[in-house]
Amino acid sequence: MSAAGAARCLDAIGVFDSGVGGLSVLRALHAELPGERFVYVADNGHAPYGERDDTHVIARSHAIARHLVNQHAIKALVVACNTATAAAIQRLRLDFPDLPIVGIEPALKPAAASSQTKHIGVLATRGTLNSEKFRALLASLQDQAHFVLQPCDGLADAIERDDAIKTEALCAYFTRAMGQFGSKSDEMDTLVLGCTHYPFANDVLRANVGQAVVFLEGGAPVARQTRRLLEARSWLAPEGAQLAPATSTVFGTTGNAGQLQAAIARWLQLQTGVQTLSIT
Repeated sequence: MSAAGAARCLDAIGVFDSGVGGLSVLRALHAELPGERFVYVADNGHAPYGERDDTHVIARSHAIARHLVNQHAIKALVVACNTATAAAIQRLRLDFPDLPIVGIEPALKPAAASSQTKHIGVLATRGTLNSEKFRALLASLQDQAHFVLQPCDGLADAIERDDAIKTEALCAYFTRAMGQFGSKSDEMDTLVLGCTHYPFANDVLRANVGQAVVFLEGGAPVARQTRRLLEARSWLAPEGAQLAPATSTVFGTTGNAGQLQAAIARWLQLQTGVQTLSIT
């Protein structure tokens, strides 16, 4: 490893989302890169992204990236939000050309490759489904599978607020609206979770679509791509290094710190402090 590469090993990887959903991606990053340090920013004070226009999402994404670069000298950035990836990642790569940036997108390609019935359900925010990036991805796969797209207004917010009653009601409503799930030739045998919040409703969704349906999310592929980009630059933490997730990650939020702290405890099983941030 070069001296420059060794120095960069000390820098953290920045991760951000509109709220707690990106914790599902952070969980995958902890598993894939146990020797790395992370800074996680939840932009709760300006959420939800999925129901806001691109101008808002681009402005917030840029402000958070600038904060992470200036305040934490991050060596890579993970955009742990499907809506922010769709709206802002091209702009971020232009504005921060020396920073490796990894985005997340709904797992349509893996779904098309693995589905047996070739009928695939996609749950996502309206912002993601309406984005040019998503539409281009969908068009590239139209001859490979039939996709049923379901915008899920309010679901990310219900999960964010840990509102179990509303989450259960919305999951039931949206999955019922999509049609039949199962293994028959005209049924959806695969469900793409196109928002990083939705893996935290896995059990509720499973109760509505059945045990046989395959769920696909984007956290693990994002973690593997982050590893590849750091390896290519010799910026990975030393081989064999391993840090406890509770001490390897700095958490911050532009909203309610207690809300994020509760989500970290519930979904990552970590007891840790959360900084309140002002990012403009």
